[in-house]
Amino acid sequence: MKAILMKKISLITAIALVSALAFYTLTPKSIEYSDKNSTVTQTQTEIQTNIEKMIPKSSKYTEKMPATTHLDSIVLGAGCFWGAEKRYQAIPGVIDAISGYADGKNVNATYRDITQRKNKYNENNHAEVVKVIFNRSKVNLETILQSYFEGHDPTQLNRQGNDVGTQYRSTILTSNKQQNETALKVTSQYQKLLSNNGYGKIETKIASLTEFFEAEQYHQDYLVKNPNGYCPDHSTGVKFNAEANKAKLANKKIDNTSLLTGKHIVVIESENYCPYCEKFKKNVVNDYQGTIEVNFRLASQLEGLTIKTETWATPTILFFEDGKEVFGRQGYMSPEHFYKALGVFKLGKSEAFNVAFDEGTDGRFCKEYEIFKNTPDGVFIDKLSGAPLFDTRDRFNSGSGWLSFTKAIDGSTIEKPDNRYGMVRTEIRSKTSDIHLGHVFPDGPNGQPRFCINATVLEFKAR
Repeated sequence: MKAILMKKISLITAIALVSALAFYTLTPKSIEYSDKNSTVTQTQTEIQTNIEKMIPKSSKYTEKMPATTHLDSIVLGAGCFWGAEKRYQAIPGVIDAISGYADGKNVNATYRDITQRKNKYNENNHAEVVKVIFNRSKVNLETILQSYFEGHDPTQLNRQGNDVGTQYRSTILTSNKQQNETALKVTSQYQKLLSNNGYGKIETKIASLTEFFEAEQYHQDYLVKNPNGYCPDHSTGVKFNAEANKAKLANKKIDNTSLLTGKHIVVIESENYCPYCEKFKKNVVNDYQGTIEVNFRLASQLEGLTIKTETWATPTILFFEDGKEVFGRQGYMSPEHFYKALGVFKLGKSEAFNVAFDEGTDGRFCKEYEIFKNTPDGVFIDKLSGAPLFDTRDRFNSGSGWLSFTKAIDGSTIEKPDNRYGMVRTEIRSKTSDIHLGHVFPDGPNGQPRFCINATVLEFKAR
């Protein structure tokens, strides 16, 4: 009886194994396979395109973006807005400078109206101003106001040189109490410098912004369109402590030499508290142990890197190859979207990518299987997240042509029902990256499970 029972068990095991082999022979395979790292070389443009296909586009609207936005703006009047606009645009960290009109009433906010003779000395006339939009994580308001004062003569009332009238008045129009306090502080500092150099009282008006009116299109970027255009320089020549400012910036610089070769991920974070940065760290970075290093930087610490994505939102996640950005995403990235992007970035169009994200299957006795079936003592890890998944102590030779284990490392995988192809099976996925690993069957040794795992989505670490 015992011999008959053993023959029946052997027959059932053989049938189960043949069924599994038949399924894995029929399941889709990747049509591309390359080097020992299971990757196919991609151009930087291809990487960006392939990642964008994998994950949804981020919102263009800052109020909908899952990020801490570091954009701010202030409206400044310093005489003719043509030259002022160009000067502000040259400040690192300034996103845009827009010419316009503000601080008037009962006068139409158009160039034709504010320049009428009757409004030349009209106290209710609008001033020519520039709205400066800047990234607070790269430049602070104090630096912008220092450039503002250094760029004109704030001691002149309702004029700048030969440009005479209320439209040319010196004014700072703030949006909140903090901006107002900064404006008063910088004005006081510059007054001392001017007084020490023989200049009189600063006439700059500091007030709250009520409404900004964008100037006519022909005024925007005027000196770029008309490089020989008229806009005189009426600056006093009195400077803030430039050397001290340079020293402050130097102290914040960081060496990015290591990022100029190979593949790297850079996360731009905030100097202050950023809830979306903390969420990204908690949900993604804290569990990440992959071979492509994640580096944290401030927006002001990216010197030497070639960047395409704006850096005014935190977090901003950038994927670099040889110091050049190949993909960037403003705002929080979920683990799902992060690992899809990382999959394209690291694996390219490969057998490993097909298995991980298209739920494909390795070929039987594939190259990775032959390498991994007899490794020294150690653990097999997720090819993307680096999380330990399987231990060599639980490995056995099933003869199937796929890596087989009696168990996964506790808490490393998740199981999902898989009823595709008319079969009832249990799929195994990585808990950290959610990539497809294989399936588990009830036909392992001594009544244990058999985790049938694709070798191409694993890496090995010796113990």
